[in-house]
Amino acid sequence: LPIMLTGDNKATAAKIAKNLDMTEFYAELKPEDKARIVKTYQEKGNVLFIGDGVNDSPALATSNLGIAIGGGTSVAINTADVVLVNSNPSDVLALIEISKRSNRKMKQNLWFGAGYNIVAIPVAAGIFYPTFGISINPLAAAVLMSISTVVVSINAMGLKYEKAQEK
Repeated sequence: LPIMLTGDNKATAAKIAKNLDMTEFYAELKPEDKARIVKTYQEKGNVLFIGDGVNDSPALATSNLGIAIGGGTSVAINTADVVLVNSNPSDVLALIEISKRSNRKMKQNLWFGAGYNIVAIPVAAGIFYPTFGISINPLAAAVLMSISTVVVSINAMGLKYEKAQEK
């Protein structure tokens, strides 16, 4: 549920909110007002705040995720968790999508790495040899470990390929 917090007057805020399809906005706010409202919304869940100026710094610092956009002031840029070079609000949506894809890849790689190690380490240590007669020599174990690292790296590089496919 996007909500706009601005220091602009109500008429300007209403026009901007309408252009952004926002039904709720707060206008004529001081920096501490923005931070207070962010804290209020944090009681309901995580808050992402987008800002570009000194007046946004307290809210950027208070929010769960602060994003400075465009040619923001150095204070806003230093306070934010993420800095977007452009001032295009749709870049925030792209950032969220990239974050979700990165998180998904990270989980895939962690599951693969953990699964591989759960199997490979006991086999390389000879734990299964007395019962099942399964073992692997240390050189082969080292080569397989290197191959698993390559597999994880290739999977991570898939993020770049997925991005290219979307264009």
